[in-house]
Amino acid sequence: MSLVRRARPEDAAEVLRLRQVMIDSLWSAGGAGPTEWHAESLPTLRERLAEEDGDFAAFVVAHPGRPGALAALVAGTVEYRIGKAGNPRGRVGHVFSVATDPDARRRGYARACMEELLAWFRARGAGHVLLNASPEAEPLYAALGFTRDPDPSMRLLL
Repeated sequence: MSLVRRARPEDAAEVLRLRQVMIDSLWSAGGAGPTEWHAESLPTLRERLAEEDGDFAAFVVAHPGRPGALAALVAGTVEYRIGKAGNPRGRVGHVFSVATDPDARRRGYARACMEELLAWFRARGAGHVLLNASPEAEPLYAALGFTRDPDPSMRLLL
């Protein structure tokens, strides 16, 4: 049985907490960033997590040492762009939140979540997937088949 599951509305607060972990690791110089925005974001996130067939999905792993907490999160969306060579249907996946709780890292949780999100993108007909990679995360994405674009984005052809 997989450790990964689709995030549910009741996971929303933990999803925001892990998104903050990611934001803090990327942008804060050694400290935690503001979290006041969580309260405003929470209702919308709950609504989006309740949508089974929408263009947004989040996949999570429950924290093995803390009941009710999440250890890892991956979230993304599918959007339509006018088709082109290599992606004639114009469906593009975007990965925008990948985070693992600091005390749960190096256990394969983010990779397992990414694999579920990539399967979700494939099922929705995405022709390729875009993401921005931190230097620390780039080896994971490269191992999944992503390649570096001339800008900070990476792409995986599906």
